[in-house]
Amino acid sequence: MSTGQRSILAMALAVALTGDAGLAQQAGQPSTVGVIKKNKAPVSNEVLRVKLPRPVEADLPNGARLMVLEDHRLPRVTFQIIIPGAGGYYDPETQIGLATYTAQMMREGTKARTSLQMSQELETMAANVAVGSGVSAQTATVSGGALTENFNRLFDIAADVLLNPTFPADEWDRLRTRVRAGLQQQRAQPAFLANERFNQVVYGKHPAGRISATPASLDAITREAMIEFHRTRYVPDHALFAFAGDITPAAARQLIETKLGAWKKAGTAAPTVEDPPAIGAAKVYLINRPNSVQTSLIVGTQSIRRTDPDYYALTAVNRVLGGTMGRLFRHLREEKGYTYGVGSGFGSTKYPSAWAANTDVRTEVTDAALTDLLADVADLRQTPVPVDEFNDAKRALVASFALALENPQALLGNYITSWTYGLPADYWDTYAARISAVTPEQAMAMARKYWDPARLHIVAVGDGAKINDVLARKGTLEVYDAEGRLVK
Repeated sequence: MSTGQRSILAMALAVALTGDAGLAQQAGQPSTVGVIKKNKAPVSNEVLRVKLPRPVEADLPNGARLMVLEDHRLPRVTFQIIIPGAGGYYDPETQIGLATYTAQMMREGTKARTSLQMSQELETMAANVAVGSGVSAQTATVSGGALTENFNRLFDIAADVLLNPTFPADEWDRLRTRVRAGLQQQRAQPAFLANERFNQVVYGKHPAGRISATPASLDAITREAMIEFHRTRYVPDHALFAFAGDITPAAARQLIETKLGAWKKAGTAAPTVEDPPAIGAAKVYLINRPNSVQTSLIVGTQSIRRTDPDYYALTAVNRVLGGTMGRLFRHLREEKGYTYGVGSGFGSTKYPSAWAANTDVRTEVTDAALTDLLADVADLRQTPVPVDEFNDAKRALVASFALALENPQALLGNYITSWTYGLPADYWDTYAARISAVTPEQAMAMARKYWDPARLHIVAVGDGAKINDVLARKGTLEVYDAEGRLVK
């Protein structure tokens, strides 16, 4: 099948499989007030069967892996250099944020370019180079993209950023000042407070529980610490070079050899991760914010690894509950008007991730909204999803997958996921069929297995004077202030 034929096929299948749920997903939570479902949409019940184009892969002398997905329809190339072991997961406990700010500072100057010079070069090419790493991530990523005619120059900048950052002291002083102000401001944000407490509940002191640096850890991060982190963590031994677009494997390899020939194998062991401690019995946590007019709610627990066989069935039943136009959206927003938005989801990690449903509601409907949310979860544990509703949810998942096949960057992202988690070679060829094969009975079994009320923790940020008693009726209650200190 040619590239053009494959493109047409992906688009046709996406349209055929979309249906009401899929269209809603693309539109971004549209209102359904007054909508009458006539079940007459031209929806295909055929299982999407594809054999996706595969990237060319090869091992490089420095230990890295090369992955190239050619697509010459547009004169553009994007790249990612993924470096395991350079993420915030590996930050010292006293220097949380070290990986994140090391990545940011790599763009602030090199031996050959100042930050301003770099920005000016990129602007003239309408190109970009970014370096990023999360505070609990296991990897750092150098990424960018440019028109084909400018890609050689772009990759030269990227290589300079990767190999020769100077971590200018004045730039770090400016960044640290901005970060410190941000750390103060985020404690005024209900969403931050809710996520901070929830992550600590789910992960404890595990690195996955980190969502932000602290003033103390920021003070402990020095220029010398960033230089050392870069020297020891930014090594090619287990890295991935991933290219997509108007480039051949030979050209990509030549670029790496020319621009990054000095990036030699360091002989470091592959970075590892550990499971978080098992989550405790269900509790309710209130972060008290006097005079709040809304309550931010998170209901969740520990979930599964990305490689768990239950991944497909849990994905499907979660779509029914908290996906676009899912039950939570229909009940809490459309029928009751408690909130503007609500949803649920779970992470993709090498250790047990978190599953959570979250929403913001008016203070006066906190009890009703939380009761209805828990009732929707309970119903999926007690009653199989009606066939038509479940088929709509699965078609929406498959349609979303099919639409992404048209984008070479998204398609490459699937193969990066395969590399990250060691998924089978045909994983994405069979993904749609596996989603489609999930039954209502399997979905109910997932809800029973992972959404046991004895393991569901509730986090609420709001006015304790008005919602304390409401929450106390839901379970054992702990109360915190906005600084994260236990009050009672």
